[in-house]
Amino acid sequence: MKVHTDNGKNTIVPALLIVVVVIAAGFQGVAKAADWPNWRGVNYDGVSIETGWSSNWPSGGPKILWKASIGTGFASMAVSKGRVYAMGNISDNDVLYCFDAATGEQIWKKSYPCPLFKKNHEGGPSATPTVDGQRIYTFSKNGDAVCFNAADGEIIWHKKLTRELGVKHPTWYFASSPFIVDDMVILNAGTAGVALNKADGKLIWQNGKGPAGYATAVPFNMGGKKCVAMFIEKDLVGLEAATGRQLWKFPWKTSYEVNAADPIISGDTVFISSGYNRGCALLRMTPDRVEQLWQNKNMRNHFNSTVLWNGHFYGVDDNQLACLDYKTGQKKWSHRGLGKGSLMIADGKLIILSERGKLVIARAWPDGFEELASAQVLSGKCWTVPVLANGRIYARNANGQLVCVDVSGKG
Repeated sequence: MKVHTDNGKNTIVPALLIVVVVIAAGFQGVAKAADWPNWRGVNYDGVSIETGWSSNWPSGGPKILWKASIGTGFASMAVSKGRVYAMGNISDNDVLYCFDAATGEQIWKKSYPCPLFKKNHEGGPSATPTVDGQRIYTFSKNGDAVCFNAADGEIIWHKKLTRELGVKHPTWYFASSPFIVDDMVILNAGTAGVALNKADGKLIWQNGKGPAGYATAVPFNMGGKKCVAMFIEKDLVGLEAATGRQLWKFPWKTSYEVNAADPIISGDTVFISSGYNRGCALLRMTPDRVEQLWQNKNMRNHFNSTVLWNGHFYGVDDNQLACLDYKTGQKKWSHRGLGKGSLMIADGKLIILSERGKLVIARAWPDGFEELASAQVLSGKCWTVPVLANGRIYARNANGQLVCVDVSGKG
């Protein structure tokens, strides 16, 4: 094949190269689907890589593909390999369900005894199931760390941490989701975390027996080592993942010792936020200490975590949606009417579930709140983060109504 160039010379270009370039160009803008196998997604940050899903909804809202009743609780959903894993509490038993992600058909369910632990809210599990290969890991409000076979739901191991390790319940009981790194499952239990062998549940390390925080461990690397940031009862701590050794500690005391929203790691910085008018801060990490860059009350996460996107934080400031500048902490905008809702981000858009069950899609940008679509998909109290996976949004309420919404744009 000959191609005429600007210098007047004919250049030979292999036909295969032309075909490859054309095909590659054709793939630009093609939708990308993504699983959501654990709390806050594969990067533990509330941001999905999924693109091409639709916020162009009909006037009656997007199609509800299926519904299920899963029992009382606030645990979010994990989606992996065509299956959805969700939890609730029925008659003082925690129940783990496995559904077909597209149809809602129940593939299996498995339960174990656990009190509802109703305390100033409906109760039930708060920790999201974690999928790791062919296994599912859960953590109950009562300190049950459980490993299930993903194929059939059979329990592989079950450890009762309050009895076997002597860790104390925090005021509102355990809430952190299991975090998997290498051969370990790390939990926010005890004074500053517990690590169990993910194969058999045996203890690898433990940092004290005191009451825990409610946030999930978040990964980062420091000095070539895998580490985790953990928001514990009265502090933020950096830990070496393999050993649990404390690298640094930053005091962060809140009313009722509620540190529930996950830290957000970006480079060598970490963002933290708590409710009860405590506020937020951005810190810079070094191998053995942290220093504060800024602190204010512009973001007060009661329990649901903020997300970071293109240099800005988006989250629920007490009972209003807010956007903050990453570098300065300056509030760019706020929006009322969604209550103590929750959100995640995908394809530059906020996926928000209001406290009363309205699903809202809004542009993730600092110039102001711009709603793109909304629909009432649930009723009752909705404090649980919705999940986008493979063209479907999964959302639940405290009473255990789970809905699957079609946002594929395929009709």
